[in-house]
Amino acid sequence: MQKLELTWIGKGQEPEVEPRILLHDPSKDYGDPNSENMLIHGDNLLALKALEQQFAGQVKCIYIDPPYNTGAAFEHYDDNLEHSQWLNLMYPRLKILWNLLCKEGSIWISIDDDEGHYLKVLCDDIFGRSNFINTIVWEKNMHPRVMLNGLRIAMILF
Repeated sequence: MQKLELTWIGKGQEPEVEPRILLHDPSKDYGDPNSENMLIHGDNLLALKALEQQFAGQVKCIYIDPPYNTGAAFEHYDDNLEHSQWLNLMYPRLKILWNLLCKEGSIWISIDDDEGHYLKVLCDDIFGRSNFINTIVWEKNMHPRVMLNGLRIAMILF
């Protein structure tokens, strides 16, 4: 039986990410030293790879707010990627996040209409279409005059 597949330039050519080790920097500690919480500073793909080694299959809830790819300029990341570059950015990260989730875990993804539908199909490919739960939509602006400038945010839940 044939099935549809989302494909793009560069799919299947993801860089091999070597396992990493997280190093504790006590000078950045804050709050209760006995908590299991961590604040990780660094490239998120490398950090996820480091977390995967220790926490695969153990995470109950993940929330991500990836670049919306709206063309806006931000100080810390490029939000104006060509579509296939954006998909290549998201794919390996989502695969690791899927590996981190426990059987009863969930992942919440905040995204807008620029890439939301492609992200849903990408998640179907990685997480399995049958694992999709719902999309929650929030309209930022409700006034009819500004509706064209309104930002529609979708929360995709797997």
